[in-house]
Amino acid sequence: MISTLELKQKQFILKNNYIGYLAYIYKNEPFIAPITYFFDEQKNHIICYSANGHKINALRKNNATSLCVTTIDTVTDWKSILVQGTFKQHFGSEAKALLHEFSLGIKDLILKKENRDLDFINQFSSKIYKDEIPVVFTIKIEEISGRKRKF
Repeated sequence: MISTLELKQKQFILKNNYIGYLAYIYKNEPFIAPITYFFDEQKNHIICYSANGHKINALRKNNATSLCVTTIDTVTDWKSILVQGTFKQHFGSEAKALLHEFSLGIKDLILKKENRDLDFINQFSSKIYKDEIPVVFTIKIEEISGRKRKF
């Protein structure tokens, strides 16, 4: 049976995962890319970072975005949420503070879920090259929808 998730269930999925699929529009075409994220429950936003490129250029032009996070145990036992929100790029000390929060949050999640203690951001997130400054951004959550199937 497929049913709608309650708010606490949707927030639980968002809070207890760190890989999602980011959707955005570029030149009137939809794109989707996997991304590492951290959900800041107190501020009700999602923290991400990326290298400059296609995704960031697209989000700068059209800041409407969505993030899909899914947990699948079997074909008849899954949960999926879709976050609708807006992209906002951060700079300077604010960006550094957000990246620090992102790093600590993801490391804590991995320690709890996988019992692995990691030291560096590149151990759990896409590589940023040595001389490249990452683009730090948040997604302000406007709406979360979710479904589950339990047969």
